[in-house]
Amino acid sequence: MTEASRPVSGPVGGVSAASKKRDELDFDRRNADWYIDKVVQVLVFIGGISAIIFIIGIFVFVTKEGLGFLIGPFDFAEFFGSPRWKPTSEYKTTYGILALIAGTASVTGLAMLVAIPFSLGAAIFIAEFATGKTREILKVLVELLAAIPSVVWGFIGLSIMNPLIIELFDVPVGLNVLNAGIILGLMAAPIMTSICEDALKAVPDRYREAAEAMGATRWQVVYKVVLPAAKNGLLGGVLLGVGRGFGETMAVLMASGHSINLPDSIFDSVRALTATIAAELGETAVGSDHYQALFTIGIFLFLITFLINLTADLIVRGIRKG
Repeated sequence: MTEASRPVSGPVGGVSAASKKRDELDFDRRNADWYIDKVVQVLVFIGGISAIIFIIGIFVFVTKEGLGFLIGPFDFAEFFGSPRWKPTSEYKTTYGILALIAGTASVTGLAMLVAIPFSLGAAIFIAEFATGKTREILKVLVELLAAIPSVVWGFIGLSIMNPLIIELFDVPVGLNVLNAGIILGLMAAPIMTSICEDALKAVPDRYREAAEAMGATRWQVVYKVVLPAAKNGLLGGVLLGVGRGFGETMAVLMASGHSINLPDSIFDSVRALTATIAAELGETAVGSDHYQALFTIGIFLFLITFLINLTADLIVRGIRKG
């Protein structure tokens, strides 16, 4: 038998079998990776879509509970135009939320007057002036402030701000618009600071470098270049702060005095929409007109906060695209 006619064996056949086995293992690994990838995609999709499902579910639940009032005793002119909220009156029940809207708006407006300077100043310092450990410590402190429960802020308004306002301004009651506005402003400031800082950091460094190359000082760079470039992001942060203030419950309930008034000054006690729901829902008969009216207020609050947050999101998206 010649060498050419001998069967191929030994190393050549061994290499071919090992290569085939290796290919099969690679194929199995690719299949496993494909299935894992699909499972992860499904889980991420479920996590992303769950937020939409929860929002729709909450809105459907609130609307269902308040629908009986909307198609029954609801009077648009009285509901939004009357300051008389007397759902338990034995003589004549009235469901006017004008005073509640005015109380919520006055507290939120004053809170923004307090929060905007603090949050904007802190954001500018952290983003543009602080460096190293100072910046990191300040960012951690801002996040800690944002994590303080609202009931703790309410206790501060009730036990510290109340006697302080009485002593400083010589008023009979310190639970008023001023108290609730300061507390709410301090609550909203950390969130607004974080968002405003992100907006400032999003401004490209070449803007700052170009201004400094032209001889601008550090503050001129911030005031003339960075703030105008980040204005949409800053406005979005402010609107999110407004949404937080408009939807806050416990701190406002404890610090505002919880009195139905159309406020004439910052020293008047007021009642907020959210505080009204929190205070009265637990003592109301399920299915009654009063019960359904509170859920109608919830629908109104849901729509207002949704529009505020949607506007802020559109503004922030606009600055990112720009």
